[in-house]
Amino acid sequence: MTNQTFEQLKKTYESGRTRPLAWRRAQLNALRRLVTENRDAFVSSAMADLGKPAAETVLMELNLVAGEAQFVRNRLSLWTARHPKAMHWMLQPAAGWTIAEPKGVVLIISPWNYPVLLALEPMADALAAGNAVCLKPSELSPNTSKLLAELVPQYLDSEAVRVVEGGPKETGELLKCPFNHIFYTGGGHVGKIVMRAAAEHLTPVTLELGGKSPCLVDRTANLKLAARRIVFGKFLNCGQTCVAPDYIYCDPEIKEALVAELRRQITRQYGKEPLKNRNYGKIINEKHFDRINSLIDPAKTVCGGGSNRETLQIEPTVLDNVTFEDPVMQQEIFGPVLPVLTYDSLGGAVAKINSMAHPLALYIFTEDEKNAREVTSRCGFGGGCINDVLIHLATSNMGFGG
Repeated sequence: MTNQTFEQLKKTYESGRTRPLAWRRAQLNALRRLVTENRDAFVSSAMADLGKPAAETVLMELNLVAGEAQFVRNRLSLWTARHPKAMHWMLQPAAGWTIAEPKGVVLIISPWNYPVLLALEPMADALAAGNAVCLKPSELSPNTSKLLAELVPQYLDSEAVRVVEGGPKETGELLKCPFNHIFYTGGGHVGKIVMRAAAEHLTPVTLELGGKSPCLVDRTANLKLAARRIVFGKFLNCGQTCVAPDYIYCDPEIKEALVAELRRQITRQYGKEPLKNRNYGKIINEKHFDRINSLIDPAKTVCGGGSNRETLQIEPTVLDNVTFEDPVMQQEIFGPVLPVLTYDSLGGAVAKINSMAHPLALYIFTEDEKNAREVTSRCGFGGGCINDVLIHLATSNMGFGG
């Protein structure tokens, strides 16, 4: 079945159907309508899969997809035009130019944590480039996956855009097909599987894989501002965000004051009993619920730590006196647990971060421009912010994932 889907998409692409700008614009317009006309359905599916409140789904998923579709639509003429290039004098009177061409048939494997955004935003870009698209949504968000499978053929060209539901078996079958590009968002383990499969066909890949994204706070930082924004970004979607601050790395002089502000902000944003807050979601499944709970050291918990297995909820939790040897620092947390560590010097912090795996995001809170410049210029990372978190994803003018 998956091979038949690929062959149909290949046939459509080779027919030239997806190349005209009129077709691309029509698909992008339809994609906007898909998310705007079915707002309530997407809100309900995200609530069923992740316990997401309506405002979060609309702001962090639907609006971003609609905005991306409009952004790329408005720039198609410029991006697809010939771009003249100067020729060496020895080649005169030759003329040279570059043009952007479609890749062909693109496979998008999307994750469960932002099941609309991370499925349809890459699709907008692939369609804008004139490709045929196969979307494989995550089986861990079944309600949204089913909704996408129902709606996509109603709005988009069903000969050029297909949705394949299923689990690892279906994904494995798709990866055997010679796609022209694979776009995968998720964890590093599956990322390696995707890359190995792609190598068999020399298929180029785009991988957005998360990691332990640091959040540095130096002694000059505005701690109230830092705490408010860190709490928002860390516990949004219960910490199940690939660019969420994974841990705080701060100056020891301000640690106690920062932890106190974090505790105040958690109460302010989620109440004294977060698990009773209707706007606080849940962990995706029992496997991840147990994994995240196992990372919480009661002896180092200074805020939160409670959980409810029936609802798969874990309180916003802050851990203090954490070291890089602790279990919570051995893997990406991807949940509502925030370890706080201290550094001896900012230069030492930079060196430590660079000794670890390349993070998807990095954040620094500081009032010292020199410190901000040192960290952002010396550390390798995908994307990030100075004195904020997450919001670099909200602009289409910057690359997906950094």
